[in-house]
Amino acid sequence: MKDSEIIALYFARDEQAIDESDRKYGSLCRTIADRILDSAQDTEECVSDTWLRAWNVIPPERPHRLDAFFAKITRNLALDRWRSSHTKKKGGGSADLCLSELESTLTSSADPVDRILLRDLLNRFLRELKPDTREIFLLRYWYFCTNAEIAGRTGKSLAAVKISLHRTREELRKFLEKEGITP
Repeated sequence: MKDSEIIALYFARDEQAIDESDRKYGSLCRTIADRILDSAQDTEECVSDTWLRAWNVIPPERPHRLDAFFAKITRNLALDRWRSSHTKKKGGGSADLCLSELESTLTSSADPVDRILLRDLLNRFLRELKPDTREIFLLRYWYFCTNAEIAGRTGKSLAAVKISLHRTREELRKFLEKEGITP
């Protein structure tokens, strides 16, 4: 089913929209949640929450790309769930490793203005990267792919992926320092 048809089902408040969303994008959402949560039960709950959140925001929102829309919702829900469980106990999925890699680069300000500024700076930084470098960076830190998965998806060697990530983190650190943001 086409995305426009799925969106039309949401606008018609037809519950088939959820079934069609799960059929077309459930695998993507489960993969994202599983990489963050590393628990089958938490992953399924997160994906179910994704469909509920979509149901509550469509309408009035009309996403341009359903894959990105569902991926963002799933990622945010999974990270919220991960943070909640992580404060209670150490452990979890590959999010631990990915977030620790970026820890020395990014500030963790709770101030909403600082977070908006950081988001805008990150978007600008990402736009300035070469497409293949940006893809590697996003696969690692947005989708929480392992280095081996990134190598397989991009056709680069594992060493090339590791070097690219290291260099990009260093470029990001320098970029943020130049903009007055320090960890």
